[in-house]
Amino acid sequence: MTTTVSGGASWRPFARLLWGALSIVVVETLLLSLALLPITGFVHWQSTWSVTTPVRLLLDALAFAPLYLFFGFTLMVYSALATRLLGWRTQDGLHERLSDFSWPVLNWGRGVMAIHVVRVFAGPAFRATPFWSFYMRMNGARMGHLVFVNSLSLMDHNLLDFGDNVVIGSDAHISGHVIERGILKTARVTLESGTLIGIGSVVGIGVRAGVGTQVGPLSVVPKFMALEAGAAYLGVPVQRIH
Repeated sequence: MTTTVSGGASWRPFARLLWGALSIVVVETLLLSLALLPITGFVHWQSTWSVTTPVRLLLDALAFAPLYLFFGFTLMVYSALATRLLGWRTQDGLHERLSDFSWPVLNWGRGVMAIHVVRVFAGPAFRATPFWSFYMRMNGARMGHLVFVNSLSLMDHNLLDFGDNVVIGSDAHISGHVIERGILKTARVTLESGTLIGIGSVVGIGVRAGVGTQVGPLSVVPKFMALEAGAAYLGVPVQRIH
């Protein structure tokens, strides 16, 4: 009896993994299809116009940029709404083995994959614009006014708390998770008003930066570090320089 229960239980992680992979593929396929539907409809309608071939080619070229921007924006909205509805969020305070494929781990993984799809298809056009901040807010981030995010390497949006006038430099990496020896660990990242994160810097989980903190370029802020308000930091790992 004990062997049977153990054997059945050993299939549960694999079954959860299979379901998680299948669900993300199905959902992302539907989201991409919905975002593309108006585009394909417009292209089909345009094909019915009675115009010469050169004019048709010109119209197609002129329509490309607006159609792409429309597709990217609708994908951001659909993705944020879907992940919120499905609960694909990163749970705060996790300490879970990846190999167990528990539901919190699967929800984290599917949420991360959804963000990745959006940043691949929409990120290049919308990064460093208010639309990208709008998407992050819809996806669970707590963000104040005039937040400037010039990076596509921000993950676990629902674990990010940014105050007013926060600036995230190009290619800075901030997320609410880290994987250590096969263990998924999560914690909230808080950047208070006026915080500046330099180009290419990495901010670990559980970091809290005070008002007006500055982190220089190519720096690493270790996990759970508290940065003093109004101070400047630089280095790997960061050290206070001012």
